[in-house]
Amino acid sequence: MNKFSAGIIAIIFLLCSCSAGRNTYSPSKKFDQQHLQEDYSLLRKILEQKHPSLYWYSSKDSMDYFFSYYYAAIKDSMTEQQFAWQILAPLVDKIKCGHTSVSMSKAYANWVAGKTFPSFPLYMKVWNDTMLTMINLNKNDSIIKKGTIITAINGKPAHSIINEMFNYLPQDGNANTINYIRVSANFPYYHRNIYGLSKNYAIDYIGPNNQVMHTSIPAFGLQKDSAQKTKTVAAPVKIKKQKKPSRQKRMEALRSLTIDSSNTYAVMTIGSFTKGHLRKFFRQSFKALNEKNISNLILDVRLNGGGRVALSTLLARYVSRQKFKVADSLFSPSRSLAPYTKYIKGKFFNNIEMFFISKKKSDGNYHITYLEKKTFKPKKQPHYNGKLYVLTSGPTFSAATLFCNIVKGQEGITLLGEETGGGWYGNNGIMIPDIKLPNTKITVRLPLYRMVQYKHPEQKGTGIVPDIYVGTSYDALMKGYDMKMKTAIELIRANKP
Repeated sequence: MNKFSAGIIAIIFLLCSCSAGRNTYSPSKKFDQQHLQEDYSLLRKILEQKHPSLYWYSSKDSMDYFFSYYYAAIKDSMTEQQFAWQILAPLVDKIKCGHTSVSMSKAYANWVAGKTFPSFPLYMKVWNDTMLTMINLNKNDSIIKKGTIITAINGKPAHSIINEMFNYLPQDGNANTINYIRVSANFPYYHRNIYGLSKNYAIDYIGPNNQVMHTSIPAFGLQKDSAQKTKTVAAPVKIKKQKKPSRQKRMEALRSLTIDSSNTYAVMTIGSFTKGHLRKFFRQSFKALNEKNISNLILDVRLNGGGRVALSTLLARYVSRQKFKVADSLFSPSRSLAPYTKYIKGKFFNNIEMFFISKKKSDGNYHITYLEKKTFKPKKQPHYNGKLYVLTSGPTFSAATLFCNIVKGQEGITLLGEETGGGWYGNNGIMIPDIKLPNTKITVRLPLYRMVQYKHPEQKGTGIVPDIYVGTSYDALMKGYDMKMKTAIELIRANKP
């Protein structure tokens, strides 16, 4: 057999193996108690030895209690979904680190792709203690429509549901603004995984004359078998193949610059500090703003979840009015992943990187001294000196939060919107590989470095608080306009000479 034929056979075998693995995966498979406890104990050891901020917001005594509590909760065999949501997710939440989160196995992700599932039927916008209906999947429901405020589900008040859901979702410190966005984006998903599925849901809502009304709504997606018995099964969805967007459209989705026709202001949106050829984009954009004498810039980082610190620092250099540093301290408790390297994605290469970027200091930790010592100067050309309005929200996270901290309080720069989801005092990151638990194959993200922000406030667990707060607007939700953007434009027009 020649090499070409052998290669073809190997590829066919691989494809068949992948297909078989995808088809044979069963979400109802249960892992025995011993294997679950093995995965759990391994995760605990890795977190205790490698996580840089395990006791930042929860004391060691508290974390020891939670570790013991959830270990004892593994009373019998469990499915992957049960283990992830009932044990691991609430445990990881207690660390209060937005970069430490739980994900289902790759096999589960492959199995779930292209399927829809029975669920609670209402998509809702959630803020404070309010749940507002945005979409009702039960199209024939004439009672619960867009704009209906839900006060309770199955007898549980809205504020209790929101608080309980947050106990399964990670955040930096106490900055839960990002979790309001997560729950709002897919309320049925979180409700099903946390509370399970009901055939019908008792709903309390605000009706006419501001009165609390009651109704019952069926679950979405329940099918019936030949015996007319309700089955909570997944229904496959036919996905129409989408035409691949052009390169220009893909770039615009990552970052964009638009200039108002009156040349009064411009809007720059940066969705990430990871992709989008940002160095070239920044250089060309700020050059264009200066050439057109645009004196007001709205910088939208509301959906920016972070990325490369070097790129968020570069953006700060284009707009900062003064010198700045990125971090007061930046360190890891370890210089390698050993003895758990084989369980962590990146394995040997992570160890190499950790070895070369960090140096042990007198406190016993391994510091990235470059970012602790380096003072960055604003760029001379092209530097933007006009008024800057930075739009923030819950998903403003990680490297985007570093940027906001650098520019906050500077002359001519205003932060507008909601508290960032990323911690103001600091956060964890730089390198964030996945732990892959050997039995269930569930993954847990593991940030390896703790960063305390430059000129940080007291450690209160908040995100960066905007200079002008613009929260959720009922009118904006109903009419479909952007309240934060509208407010920024109104400020610009009001201050126009």
